[in-house]
Amino acid sequence: MSYIYNILHNTSMTFAKTTAFTEEQQQLARVAKALAHPARVAIIQLLASKNTCISGDIAAELPLSRTTVSQHLQELKALDLIRGEIDGLTVCYCLNTELLRQVHAQFTSFFLEATPPGACAPDGSCC
Repeated sequence: MSYIYNILHNTSMTFAKTTAFTEEQQQLARVAKALAHPARVAIIQLLASKNTCISGDIAAELPLSRTTVSQHLQELKALDLIRGEIDGLTVCYCLNTELLRQVHAQFTSFFLEATPPGACAPDGSCC
């Protein structure tokens, strides 16, 4: 019984901590986490260069198994960064360009705010 209580308690603590952040901060963190793997970066670059791609073609371009590529595609799809459409036995993927534009604007704003002029001296000191 205490094991279940601990799981529920820890889950609620995690939930409570994330609610202390804005939705934009949470979304930015989720996207950053998704892009933290080179395979997912490569998938997005591949889809950007081809506009659309069948999952088997994506797997053929990467030094990973089809199963691993499929897992990475699911991670990107879960965040709606890419979309997949079933066509018979294949899945055709494309970028969600509208969301990627929003993410681009959020990251641009984040980095502009994080690097104000004079934040640190040229020698790296903060004071």
